[in-house]
Amino acid sequence: MPFWEKIKQSFRNLMAGRHGVDQLSVTLVWVGLALYLITAVAGLEVLSLLPMAIYGYTIFRMFSRNEEKRAEENRRYVTAKNKVQTNIRQARTRFKNRKEYKYFRCPNCKAWLRVPRKAGVVTVTCGRCHNSFTQKA
Repeated sequence: MPFWEKIKQSFRNLMAGRHGVDQLSVTLVWVGLALYLITAVAGLEVLSLLPMAIYGYTIFRMFSRNEEKRAEENRRYVTAKNKVQTNIRQARTRFKNRKEYKYFRCPNCKAWLRVPRKAGVVTVTCGRCHNSFTQKA
């Protein structure tokens, strides 16, 4: 067996039953790198241990054998990230279409709704909670 294959097999054996890399771990590595660069450029020695703590936690997560807990942490992170990305995407769409539509929230469930501008006073029914109310466009 070639030398590199032995190293690969040794690493596979080491990582067997461990959590490994997930989206939260990758994000933590990038956050740690960004904080390291900020502390290095700004000369903030007080915060210089923070990137190392983040890297330590990332390594702990990767080598953890408690896969259920690490998977739950990653699931919460992905859910929060997707919610933020959806809010940003919807805000961009609302901003782009602001001249054609009037956007407002349902008073009952707070869902975003839209009506064409210059439609006058209209009765709107929310698609999510089916609440009806009048709105001036």
